[in-house]
Amino acid sequence: MKKAILTLALAAALPLGAQQKPVYLDETKPLEQRVEDALKRMTLQEKLKVIHAQSKFSSAGVPRLGIHEVWTDDGPHGVRPEVLWDEWDQAGWTNDSCVAFPALTCLAATWNPEMSLLYGKSVGEEARFREKDVLLGPGVNIYRTPLNGRNFEYMGEDPYLSSRMVVPYIQGLQSNGVAACVKHYALNNHEVNRHNTNVIVDDRALYEIYLPAFKAAVQEGKAWAIMSSYNLYEGHHVGQNKRLLDDILRGEWKFDGVVISDWGGVHNTDQAIAHGIDMEFGSWTDGLSNGASNAYDNYYLANPYLQRIKEGKVGTKELDDKVRRVLRLMFRTSMNSKKPFGSMCSEAHYEAARRIGQEGIVLLKNEGNVLPIDLNKVKKIAVVGENAIKMMTVGGGSSSLKVQREISPLDGIKARVAGKAEVVYARGYVGDATGEYNGVVTGQNLKDDRTPEQLIAEAVEVAKGADVVIFIGGLNKSAGQDCEDSDRAGLNLSYGQDNVIAALAEANKNLVVVNISGNAIAMPWVDDVPAIVQDWYIGSEAGPALAGILMGDVNPSGRLPFTFPVALEDVPAHKLGEYTGERTRDTVNIKYNESIFVGYRWADKQKKVKPLFPFGHGLTYTTFEYGKPTADAKTMTADGKLTVTVAVTNTGSREGQEVVQLYIADKKSTLPRPVKELKGFQKVKLAPGETKQVSFTIEKDALSYFDDQKHEWVAEPGKFEAIIAASAADIKGKVPFELK
Repeated sequence: MKKAILTLALAAALPLGAQQKPVYLDETKPLEQRVEDALKRMTLQEKLKVIHAQSKFSSAGVPRLGIHEVWTDDGPHGVRPEVLWDEWDQAGWTNDSCVAFPALTCLAATWNPEMSLLYGKSVGEEARFREKDVLLGPGVNIYRTPLNGRNFEYMGEDPYLSSRMVVPYIQGLQSNGVAACVKHYALNNHEVNRHNTNVIVDDRALYEIYLPAFKAAVQEGKAWAIMSSYNLYEGHHVGQNKRLLDDILRGEWKFDGVVISDWGGVHNTDQAIAHGIDMEFGSWTDGLSNGASNAYDNYYLANPYLQRIKEGKVGTKELDDKVRRVLRLMFRTSMNSKKPFGSMCSEAHYEAARRIGQEGIVLLKNEGNVLPIDLNKVKKIAVVGENAIKMMTVGGGSSSLKVQREISPLDGIKARVAGKAEVVYARGYVGDATGEYNGVVTGQNLKDDRTPEQLIAEAVEVAKGADVVIFIGGLNKSAGQDCEDSDRAGLNLSYGQDNVIAALAEANKNLVVVNISGNAIAMPWVDDVPAIVQDWYIGSEAGPALAGILMGDVNPSGRLPFTFPVALEDVPAHKLGEYTGERTRDTVNIKYNESIFVGYRWADKQKKVKPLFPFGHGLTYTTFEYGKPTADAKTMTADGKLTVTVAVTNTGSREGQEVVQLYIADKKSTLPRPVKELKGFQKVKLAPGETKQVSFTIEKDALSYFDDQKHEWVAEPGKFEAIIAASAADIKGKVPFELK
């Protein structure tokens, strides 16, 4: 007996590598075997340590067992700079600048899964180089209202488009050994009162509109982490919500990864134990405010959890389940010795940011072929507007970045036309002259004390003497614009920009309006402006990306991922549903009375009111012609398939990309259904005169709706239509068929 004890003591004194390798360290062993081996070696205190934060952005490992801690980082548009251990303030590093990639609205506007894969891979390489284990993104909350300050971080109004675009992002990111943490699960569709909004939504809308992208992220993307949202559902905060976390996420979808709380999203120890998250971050506890020696021990899943176990009020089954999921995350990320090294601020990453940005820019209007700008004819270009010079990578909330470089639209245009045309600039309006977020300072001095009248007068004078005028305005990332924890006050542009545009339109008929935003805006001047471009927060390569489109180096191919309404009352969330625009401390019940009729699903039902620009809309510098679509059969069975094919020809004089869209219409159903729903899309590149056959395979899933009484997806036998379109309002052809 003494000999056995001595042997164990000697083994414990040896370096870990000199002992027989434990199963959990053997990466050739099955993941679940490694998880169980590590779990049985951990003490109760060690188990509790790994399920809550140890700093602002990290959670503890198990040093005794050589199990690494987990480091998270805000995303999803780039790797945020380092902050102090216990503070939001900057850590003061000089080597934590990054490449800023386009906002996710821009990525969605590419309608190109290949761009999504490139995006995920590129940002994953930067996160890996910085030794991050979890990137807090991407976001896939549905665009319900254009007032949501955080829409720019999401992928638009359609669940199918979001689903198809989020999967490759996750795959590209996780190929670097960095976990995607898909957010914000679920029903986080506005920012005001986000901590105390109780969403009331029917199951059809929940399953058909608000959950599909998360389901695709879990089941197809194999996401290793999900972030719970701040809001409530069915009267319970989502971070401790049985229906969303236990029944749907872990039950129906079989999610085996971790659920990470949004920072401060946990509110109750008992509920968090029974139905909650696996890793708790950012909780606002008495321990933090009272200055405990280790405030993190006062988190809901720390000492309060330990005390309940010691008192026999709860067992350790739930704890072991949480730790299993955390260990899976560790073995996939921080304990994965085979992950790539990564890279930071490489030219390849800047090139990726520019390519994605250019594919996402949308040409909304181009009467008289004002665009592209012909530098053989145009010798003087007037650029007007604050957004032509304002840095957009700083601000907006948790996606704010510290960049190595950010090229402004004005500088991008100047560099592109250097030696060929003169560029003159006028401010036009003053919006937000500041430029700081969480200690990151742009260094720009944008203060201007001139009156609006003086600024407009200068802009008009400059415009009159130019061959073409480019107004670059829109929103910014300040509170009340496109920004976390705040929503917009209305649909119209701020800072008197409408007056500036109206004056410019009168001064020069060759006017291009470039709207930089992550949201739709009202355009009272739309009929007076010949060319309109929807730009986005493109990041480090904002200037070159936009200049390439304006000058025709790149043929625009972006398509809108959400509907542009004429007025706010045309949005169903405001006309039929409920939206909170004032802050309150009390719980606010918000009813989604519009149900499944979000975005173009609502617009399709309207007879008199048409959108300003429809979902899926986007022009190019060439033209396309569609043939008559055909199907390989007139009927299909529930377990069968049907293929629809259409010929698309480039009838213009330059190469371009067309986004061919497939919508499905159910001609008669037991429950109400939209007029049509997006169920497929392909982006095809065509040379002048070239024709390609574009095919879509239709299966039962594309025909199904969620029956909330049966709690199952149903495809009713009957007549359907496959609709080929260039946008939700531009139908090119229909193919009737029947489901037997």
